[in-house]
Amino acid sequence: MALIPFASGRVPPRRIGVALAVALMLGVALAGCDRPADRADADETPDAASSASAPAADESASGWHFTRIRETLSASSAEASASMSARAARDPRLSQPRDRAASAASDAAASAASAVSPAASGTATQARRPVVAAAAADAQAATIERGRYLARAGDCSACHDAADHTPYAGGQPVNSPFGPIYAPNITPDPTHGIGHYTLEQFDAALRRGVRADGSRLYPAMPYPSFARLSDDDVRALYAYFMRGVAPSANAARLTHLPFPFDQRWALALWSLAFANRDRFAPSPSQSAQWNRGAYLVQGLGHCGACHTPRGPAYNERGYDERAPSFLTGGINDHWFAPNLTGADTDGLGRWSADDIAAFLRDGHAPRSAVFGAMAPVVGESTALLTDADRHAIAAYLKSLPARPTAATNPLGVGVARLTAAGPRPEGGQQAPGAGVYAGFCARCHGADGAGTPDRGPPLAGNPVVLAADPTSAIRIVVEGARPAPGSAGPVRRMPAMRGTLTSDEIAAVVSYVRGAWSNRAAPVSTQDVKRLRLAIHR
Repeated sequence: MALIPFASGRVPPRRIGVALAVALMLGVALAGCDRPADRADADETPDAASSASAPAADESASGWHFTRIRETLSASSAEASASMSARAARDPRLSQPRDRAASAASDAAASAASAVSPAASGTATQARRPVVAAAAADAQAATIERGRYLARAGDCSACHDAADHTPYAGGQPVNSPFGPIYAPNITPDPTHGIGHYTLEQFDAALRRGVRADGSRLYPAMPYPSFARLSDDDVRALYAYFMRGVAPSANAARLTHLPFPFDQRWALALWSLAFANRDRFAPSPSQSAQWNRGAYLVQGLGHCGACHTPRGPAYNERGYDERAPSFLTGGINDHWFAPNLTGADTDGLGRWSADDIAAFLRDGHAPRSAVFGAMAPVVGESTALLTDADRHAIAAYLKSLPARPTAATNPLGVGVARLTAAGPRPEGGQQAPGAGVYAGFCARCHGADGAGTPDRGPPLAGNPVVLAADPTSAIRIVVEGARPAPGSAGPVRRMPAMRGTLTSDEIAAVVSYVRGAWSNRAAPVSTQDVKRLRLAIHR
């Protein structure tokens, strides 16, 4: 509405015409405008249907009075309004799609619902936060624990524990034909360890042998085997070493090999030519147990690093069962790691899967006992695996076809001969070495070489004794042998004979054992014994 003043006095005709024109224009303008709802409710009465004016309640003393101009709606204007509304509804630029309108209504309802009780919404969010945090903590703890198990399966401590047994603090030498390679500190210490490594850098070191600074690792680190690991296992190992291992500030000794082996850049070419880079791919034709065993043997367990012969570039001559030399025996740090294929004489051909699983658990089995570098592998790694994983390893190894033990040098020296070791006892003649064996060995291993359950393993048919390379048999006599750490088995420690027997006597007794009873392996010479004793400083 509009309040338009009119004068009660005499007004010139021209001014009256101008006033009427102005009033008419304002009335038309106001007729097209909507009134506020509150004013409409207050002003309209049931009998106010016409446009007649009503006098104002108050009039000014000056003689002015006011007239209320009411909005009128004719039939024609109503039709025009209805027509305009219909056109607006049909216009796609003005009309709102039905689904959008429904969505808008739903959003509005949701907003209204959340606005109704913000305190209740906040309380619900706060109640969920501890549950989410607890679930995240449980998931992280499970990942770290899985990484701990994987680190045990990989026997990381064997190389990376410090001399004072600080876990993973490094500094111990890994002997190689080129000189000692010192294991680095792999605790999360940011200065001396790997605390500054990202997951990507950790992965590159583990599976490709590339450190965070871009330099190359020597293949004493079995990254060609660890290349088989899955991405999930790498992440679990990273979580364990970053959050499950105590940092150590031990500054591990740096490796300095003689020229040209100190040129680490050349290891990039070595990796390109010899290293495995393939992830483990399960065989669809094999069982889940077989595939699990293959994954552990080829990858985390890196069994081939010791049990597969090396080529002239110190490369493993095979990384899985498709390679003829895979796990057919190899020399590592002056130990001969035996053939793990199904070879009957010096392999696992006469072992059952249960024998293998028991050996991995206890360090001894009916046909052999742990020795040398394998003792800590059993005590700190395979004995801590689950029974399911040990039997998976056994199932995979038993599936390998029999393959002859590989020669440990290009000339084939050390290949087994099917002949007796020295002259056979005839007419009361005693075989060389038999007297030494009777005096120093028979009490534990038996006069017939069958072994004594509470003292020593059998030597007749023992694959270590019958191995093509006699290095381990000689070294056990020189240095002795001890059970796996922490094992509760009946096998006792074998005493070292280096201060008791001469090199000639050691050669004689080892030759006797390799040719006595049903054994048929080549004898050893005094020179073989002297060469090994010089190499191991014994």
